[in-house]
Amino acid sequence: SSVMPEGIPKAAQPITEKEVKNLFYLWNDALATLDAKTVAARYSKEAVLLPTVSDVPRTNDALIVDYFEGFLKKQPQGEILE
Repeated sequence: SSVMPEGIPKAAQPITEKEVKNLFYLWNDALATLDAKTVAARYSKEAVLLPTVSDVPRTNDALIVDYFEGFLKKQPQGEILE
């Protein structure tokens, strides 16, 4: 049947390119604060961060904050090239 079973949500609408860019700018602005808690707040409660400069997966808010406390010392900033 084409009816969705109870409790299973319908598929979400695809995100647009503009929405992706806006999310990136919010994240990049959080980086600019150099505050690990501000950056970590951009992640969902169920986030799994696979960091670029660490081989330790970060699976909760405290671990994500811990990662960014070190990473932000490099004063990173992102840029959209295309």
